[in-house]
Amino acid sequence: MTKDYPETPDGRYFVAKGRLWRKTDPALDDTLRRAAVKALMQARRAVGQAATEAETRAARDRVDAAKRDLGERGPVWWEDGAPDEGGRHPKNTSYADWWAGLDTATRGRGDVR
Repeated sequence: MTKDYPETPDGRYFVAKGRLWRKTDPALDDTLRRAAVKALMQARRAVGQAATEAETRAARDRVDAAKRDLGERGPVWWEDGAPDEGGRHPKNTSYADWWAGLDTATRGRGDVR
C-alpha cells in the first residue's frame, strides 16, 4: 500500500476515511494477484471513461469482480469464523480496544478523507 494507513493487528483490514477496508488475501498467488490488480485498474479507468449508464454499470461490475478476485469483497479469506467487519468505524467493531490504544497521529491517518 502506498499510503500509511493504520492496519489491524491481524492484517485483515486497514483504516481509511474512518472505516475498515478489507485487505487483499495474502494467500493469493502473486500471478493471480497481479492479474486481478491489473483488471481492477482497467475497470476503474473504464468507470471514469464511461459515456452511458450501461457502460458505467458494466465497468462497475468489472471493479466488483476484480475486488472479489482479490478477496476484498465477497466471502472472507480468513478461516477462523470471524465475521466481516468492513465498512464500519473501528470503534464499533471487535477492533475497538486496538483503535483506542493507537496514538492520535496514527488514528488521524485512518480518518483522513
